[in-house]
Amino acid sequence: MKVLYSRDLGFRSEFDLLVNRSDNDMADVMPIVTEIINDVRNRGDVALKEQILKFDGWDGGDSLAISKDEMKEAFNNTNNKMKEALNLAKDRIKNYHKKQLEKTWLSFEENGSILGQKITPIDKAGLYIPGGKAAYPSSLLMNAIPAIVAGVKQIIVCTPATNGKVPELLLAAMYILDIKKAFKVGGAGAIAAMAYGTKSIPKVDVITGPGNIFVATAKKLVFGDVNIDMIAGPSEIGVIADDSANVHHIAIDLLSQAEHDELASSFLITHSKDFALKLKDEIYRILPNLKRYEIAKKSIENKGAIIITQNKDESIALMNELAVEHLEIATNDAFSYLPFIKNAGAIFLGHYTPEAIGDYLAGPNHTLPTGGSARFFSPLGVNNFIKKSSIISMNKNGLNELSKACMALADAEGLEAHKLSVEVRTN
Repeated sequence: MKVLYSRDLGFRSEFDLLVNRSDNDMADVMPIVTEIINDVRNRGDVALKEQILKFDGWDGGDSLAISKDEMKEAFNNTNNKMKEALNLAKDRIKNYHKKQLEKTWLSFEENGSILGQKITPIDKAGLYIPGGKAAYPSSLLMNAIPAIVAGVKQIIVCTPATNGKVPELLLAAMYILDIKKAFKVGGAGAIAAMAYGTKSIPKVDVITGPGNIFVATAKKLVFGDVNIDMIAGPSEIGVIADDSANVHHIAIDLLSQAEHDELASSFLITHSKDFALKLKDEIYRILPNLKRYEIAKKSIENKGAIIITQNKDESIALMNELAVEHLEIATNDAFSYLPFIKNAGAIFLGHYTPEAIGDYLAGPNHTLPTGGSARFFSPLGVNNFIKKSSIISMNKNGLNELSKACMALADAEGLEAHKLSVEVRTN
């Protein structure tokens, strides 16, 4: 794992490579994904079943749909401890997202004009839940609950089914959330199906959820025909720490992201050289004991970094440039950092707030911007599942009051009918 000193002459060029870590090469997969999308648009379910056979090892069967009976059976097979955990997560995530709800509002001006904003839930939301060999019920909870809270009328879930099997834990989570439409379809084909519709899968208005490079590329290509949440890349964590932090705890936190993916990024920034060097030793002490050793090792060594700064202010400035998905501040005065953090998907404050608690049931959403996109993207939330309409109503007095300025602007832009539409109402 590389160690960088901010005072070194070559630091800036090495640090810029970390800042620009999101340079995932979509160019290589773009032709493949474009072909998949066009095929699904043209041949619908037939194309989907061919892709399912190719990538998931089964023919799609008589129906791509996941039945309520499958969900119920999986729920009944789930042990009580897991049911309690899923329901606790559901309640906490729901309570948090309820606080994000916006209301329709109106304002009344003295001249009689009425202005406002109308909030309307999206009609149909498509949720992509990665799967295959692994089960990600937490991703379903994090994507479905904001849609439910927003009041979305129809939620459509797509998830890959290796050899036709969806993990029971994911099916149980579907049952708990009362998901009514779910399909055994994954990859770029699932994104195309939700974006344009097939005989089996309804066309949706927004698509959310994480996925691999093919899924991310597909979401980018269908954006505009439908809305999307964000283009998500490999997971990442950044930690600002000082001597008050526990070296063992922080080492495990960094490795918790490294074990996700060889391309996951793990960063520590500290102005304590002693802490930094102890941390590196601790990472390599723990690393061989991890089940996903090879993945974590490649991630830590190719995408990870320990950065030693000259002071607290520099640590904050550099972390803002990295704009990480998950940011832990492991200091005794963690809240004093908060006003100065500008770019982060989620901020974890204090020594007893590991990033993992946010992945599952703290309450805030774990679908977060990656690769530095926290500079302009926000976490998934209720806002992704609503639309806003402006409201304008004027009486004659209100229009008269604004007419001269409006006509002058229309005249300046050379739009005669615009000017006349005001003029005929005020003469």
